[in-house]
Parts: sequence; C-alpha cells; structure tokens
Amino acid sequence: MRKLYGLLLTFLLVVSAWPMTSFAAVFQDVSDRHHSAAEIRYLVDAGIIIEKPNEKFRINEPITRLEASAMIQRALKLPMDNRPPVKLADVQSSHPQYPLIATMVDEGIFMGNVDKEFLPNGHLKRGQMAAVLVRAFDLTGASTYRFRDVPTSYWALKDIQTLAVRFITTGYLDNTYKPNNSLTRGHFSVFLARILDPNFRETPACYTGDNEARQVVNVPVTTLWKQPGAQRTVDAFATAKTPDITKWVAAMSIKEKQWLVGKLETQALYGQTVKVLQTKGEWAQVAVVDQSSPKHKDGYPGWLPKNHLTITYPNYKTCDTAMVTMRTADLTNDSVGKNVFRRISFNTTLPIVGEKQDRFAVQTPADGVKYIEKSAVKRVDAKKGIAKPTANQLLDTAKIFDGLPYLWAGTSGFGLDCSGFTYSVYRQHGINIPRDSSVQAVTGTKVLKKDLQPGDLLFFAYNKGKGNVHHVGMYIGKGQMIHAPNPKRTVEIISMTTEPYNTEYSGARRYLK
Repeated sequence: MRKLYGLLLTFLLVVSAWPMTSFAAVFQDVSDRHHSAAEIRYLVDAGIIIEKPNEKFRINEPITRLEASAMIQRALKLPMDNRPPVKLADVQSSHPQYPLIATMVDEGIFMGNVDKEFLPNGHLKRGQMAAVLVRAFDLTGASTYRFRDVPTSYWALKDIQTLAVRFITTGYLDNTYKPNNSLTRGHFSVFLARILDPNFRETPACYTGDNEARQVVNVPVTTLWKQPGAQRTVDAFATAKTPDITKWVAAMSIKEKQWLVGKLETQALYGQTVKVLQTKGEWAQVAVVDQSSPKHKDGYPGWLPKNHLTITYPNYKTCDTAMVTMRTADLTNDSVGKNVFRRISFNTTLPIVGEKQDRFAVQTPADGVKYIEKSAVKRVDAKKGIAKPTANQLLDTAKIFDGLPYLWAGTSGFGLDCSGFTYSVYRQHGINIPRDSSVQAVTGTKVLKKDLQPGDLLFFAYNKGKGNVHHVGMYIGKGQMIHAPNPKRTVEIISMTTEPYNTEYSGARRYLK
C-alpha cells in the first residue's frame, strides 16, 4: 500500500505540473534535443532527480545501486524511519546512506548478494534493473518473447519479459537486451519515467518482437553493379558510405552516363529487403527481394558495398507504413522538421510508429525513430494494403517525374531508366511488375494498338520492332506516351509517332485490370 500510495501521489503531482514545464536544457550535458531530455525533465519536476540544475547530470555514466535506490525511494515516497536493522557485510549502521539502504532491503527492492553485500557503489546491470523495477513497482505481465541474448536459464528472464510486455523496454535494435551491461543514468531515468507515466512508452501497439534476422538497405539508395569494385572516381558519389545520387548524376558527362550501360543492374531503396548471395572483400552480391527477375529466383541480383546494408528484425511488420509519394522527401531527427537526417526516395516505405501533428514518426532500419511530413507520403494500411488505382492515378504519378534525369538502372526519385520508371510507378500503387522491359513485355495482358488505354505499357524493339525489346514507355492517351528515354535526355512526354519509336513499336501490355 505504501508503494501504491507513493506512486499515485507522484503521478498526480507530476501530471499537474507537466504541461507548464519548459523543455529548456536542465543540465549541461542534457540538451533539449537529447533522446532522454523529456524524461529527465519530468523526473526533475517530480523531485525524483535532485541534482542541481545547470550542472552536469552525468547522463552517460553508469548508475550505481545507491543512486538507483535513491531515485526509487523518492519516486515512491517511501519513509525511511524506523526500518528494521539489516545485516550486510559491506554496510554498517554508520554508513551515511544506511537509512536508504535499510529501506530498500526492508521493502524487498534491493537485496544483498550471496556474500551478503549490498554493493552501494556497484554499477546496476540491466538484468538487475529489470528485477529491481518489477519488485519496486509491483509490475506484472508475462510474455513468451525472449530477447536473443537472454537464455531461458537467465535468473531475471521473467522480469525482463515483464518490462517488455509493458513496453517499458524494447531492447536494442538488434533484438538484444544486454542484461549484463551496466545501466547508464540516462537510461535508468527513461525506464523510471516510462513506469511513472505510460505516455513515455512510445512503442506502438503493432510492435511484436521477431528474431528472424533480415538484411536491408541502410542508405537512401544503393546501386547494384554487374561486377564488384569496377568503379571510376566519379562513382564515389554512388558507392560512398552515404551515397548522393543527385550529385552523382550531376557530376557525370553524357559519355560517363553512357559508360554505365551494361555495368549496372538496378537500385534498391532505404529499408528494402535483400538476400545476400555471396561476398567478396567489401562487396556483397545480393538479390533485391521486391524486384522479380528471371536472373535469380530470390530477386534481382547485383553487387553493392557491404556497408550499404544492415541487419534488422521485423518487429514492426504489422504496422501501417508511410510510403513516399514525392520524388524525394526529408527524414528529420525532430518532429518539427528543422534537423534533417537524410533525404529519401519515392517509394521508400517505413513503418509508422506514431504521429506528431503534421508528421509521422517512422522506424528506420538502424537509426531509431525519425519524422517525415504527412504531405510527402501516403499511409498504407498493414491489413488492406494499397487500393487498386485508376488509370488517372497512374498517370498523375508518372507525370511527377517529367524532367527527371535519366540514369541507367535507376529506380529512385533521383534518377530513372525506362523500365525502372514503369516499375516504380506501378509499385507506388501496389502493383509489382517485373523490373526489366524485356520481361515486362511478355507478362501482363497483351493489348492491340487500336485498343490502347492510359496506363498501358508500350514496348519498342530493334530490327523495326521485330527484334529484342530494348525500351518501354507508358501510354497516357491521345497518341502520347511518357518515358525515360536515354542518358542524353530526361523523362519526357512525346508523341508515339516520334522516331525511332514509331518504327520500333513492338506491342503493348496491360497490368491494370
């Protein structure tokens, strides 16, 4: 009853004070942009953190068992008078913090080890923290999910699972908990704040721990090459740790763009899943799972720098997603759009884990939660998927690329090739067509020229339309098409009678039914 009363009193006091609180930095080492700034401010206002303002909080230093005890005592407002004496090998009644230690032991929150030591200055481990918080706040809840590095035999497994099922912790991005790591003062503050005020538990209801590892793209756009390591100086823009496709395209002459023909395979976007087929030095051959191709059963194959990938776990696979609808859009570190994290491409799709006014909070592959303007994306329902488009919707999407630079193998809003253009437009509307024009030309439904409808794909072949297909465009009506022609030009709208397309026309296919 003492714990529950103290917790309720603290909660009521803090809730009443919280709306009036400024988010200005309280401590020198805790800026207002720090990921735990709000939680620390909350605890300061509640009188749980009592360090002097305008000094250092020592946010990244390990928290001691005594420091954690003091914060818990103040959070629960536990009286420290008239506690039974405790027999500890390393704490005498003369210890300056003896009343606090006796209170923790009497309440059953902290207990001595097998050697009957309290270890007041010892660092609190993450596993110990779970047990301490469960005991202190009478937390309940069970889960069958187990972090990858917490064995079934681990003594605090059930306590860790209780914190997880209540979304007080979700562990690390690699689905580990690191139970034997020391806990920092900042992290302990976050955990404590989440217990006292559930509003700090930002984990969405759609979060479900899943330890099936996946390799995903961890850069805005990665370019897949036919062979590893055969790049020129100018290609450093594409192969850098953080590629800049806009600068790459702008830096190349027409001749340098033409050189890429036959040397590139395709591109993959931020967050797209790939299957690693083999590695060679700093390069990996992968198959892009979302791009079907007869070249490999698992997806479109090609080589990319290994540092363009990261391992993730599909913990958010049941969340709605934000799919970029503009050529490019900015992900920001903050919810007001002032601090840009990186610029991402059309069709990039990330799980939605929250909303902040005109922005979605989205989960990134390896950098936690970022924000994106709602006007730059569409929300895709995890269960319903993307609604079937109309022909006009397809055309509206296609036309946003009018004037975009051509890039051989391009599938992004930074540059497109002919089949990357048609593949990307259809993908925006939930229709997955093959990546290459030669394969697009033999799937879908065959359409006679006289029966063309907007949205149909038009194919062009060598030998006056009788040879191999080498180009694709999209019919937009009234004898016109929109396409990504070649390195000398940009995406454009032209008449179908324009040469050489008039002579090389070989047929049409319909993917919109």
